[in-house]
Amino acid sequence: MAALTMTTAAATAAFQFGMPWAMHAGDRNQVFSSNGNHQRYQVHLPPHYDGTAELPVIIAIHGCGMTGFGWNSMKATTQFNSLADREGFIVVYPTQRLFRDAVNCWDSTDPREQHRGSGEPALLAGVVRQVIDDYGADPRRVHVVGASSGAGTAVILAVTYPDVFATVTSVAGGEYGLNQVHPEDPDATPPEYTARQAWAQMGERARHVPMLVIQGDDDEVVPASVANRLVAQWTAVNDLIDDGMLNHSLRMADETHVVPSTSGRRAYTQTTRTAADGLSFIESYLVEGMGHAWPGPSGSGLFVDHAGPDATALTWDFARRYSIS
Repeated sequence: MAALTMTTAAATAAFQFGMPWAMHAGDRNQVFSSNGNHQRYQVHLPPHYDGTAELPVIIAIHGCGMTGFGWNSMKATTQFNSLADREGFIVVYPTQRLFRDAVNCWDSTDPREQHRGSGEPALLAGVVRQVIDDYGADPRRVHVVGASSGAGTAVILAVTYPDVFATVTSVAGGEYGLNQVHPEDPDATPPEYTARQAWAQMGERARHVPMLVIQGDDDEVVPASVANRLVAQWTAVNDLIDDGMLNHSLRMADETHVVPSTSGRRAYTQTTRTAADGLSFIESYLVEGMGHAWPGPSGSGLFVDHAGPDATALTWDFARRYSIS
């Protein structure tokens, strides 16, 4: 029994945290600890890192059935490390704590995990602050991206820590407070309702956090309507941040660009929502025929769509344009 227990524990750890020999140049495994809680994560430092320049950071949060840097990882799915090596930024892969969820989801639909100063948001914000301190990263250029449940957590981080995260990217994710929306009657909870909660949670730290949304129109796990609600919610949040009222004071307008399918590549529609002063707060990509997956040509894992646009490149191209002023 003892041998079985040890074998099971070792196998679980290998699933969650990967094998030591799977690490490559620039990879470092670390732990953030706070009030008896521990959050494991892996940092990837690009060759550009020399300890003096303040490099930007992307924290990439995995979805259900995934890990940060173990089996079926966000690291392998996104291939952010290769892009970071070329562009010169730091990547952080947190991995959900052992036995927190049966399929390793982040608890983004739990109201207890939607507030500043506690739970998963506090741990992940603590990870970021530790990375900034340890590696001299640029605190004005920290960006969060998530997939599925991790996308929900990324949006929560943008709401609870807008002073930490310069941008947020959601891939197959939903709005802040999505747990309050009944799938069979979503109109009973309009996105403006959850937007008010998000704005209230931002409090005195409220600022316009640019958002990128990537969604498949054939996603049966997180339907495209959920992404549409996320865009509507974030539009309302920005409206409230402007003057405290839902009055369309930013006078946002959409510009849409359709990219047709080519050999082996999916068609998609890109929409940019821009305020009257020229500031772009929200960009979205709706990918034709894509299910619940991370789109990209080079990723590996169970939830990758190689025919979709390169979400990793899109995330970085979006994030690099913004910083916290």
